[in-house]
Amino acid sequence: MIIGELAKKVGVNPQTLRYYERKGLLPEPWRVGSGRYRMYGSEHEARLRFIFRAKELGFSLKEIEMLISLQDAPVAICDEMKAQAEAKVADIDRKIRDLRSLRRVLAKQIEGCTKTGTSKNCPMLAALED
Repeated sequence: MIIGELAKKVGVNPQTLRYYERKGLLPEPWRVGSGRYRMYGSEHEARLRFIFRAKELGFSLKEIEMLISLQDAPVAICDEMKAQAEAKVADIDRKIRDLRSLRRVLAKQIEGCTKTGTSKNCPMLAALED
């Protein structure tokens, strides 16, 4: 299939596919028509679905690149994949702590808000300036 067909099938724009190709996340497509047209197969679609699922789980493109290298490794590297998953869990836990802290600060600011006045005397805006 050509780039537009694959993009439509997986629900992205063709520029995303080209970007993933440049980053080395997608294998090189076959070229036809004197190299003018890229032709994609089921392995490209499967790789894209892998990338999108990893992104849904919170992995960055750099992390996904590493996951792809594990997936493409000639021997199973389950212990490395486990280490990557554990690192991602630790990262998620840190983000949760940060978000809870941010929520407490914002809730405190909301409680102190009088809903009157101008931007010059708004305690919430003043707190952001500190």
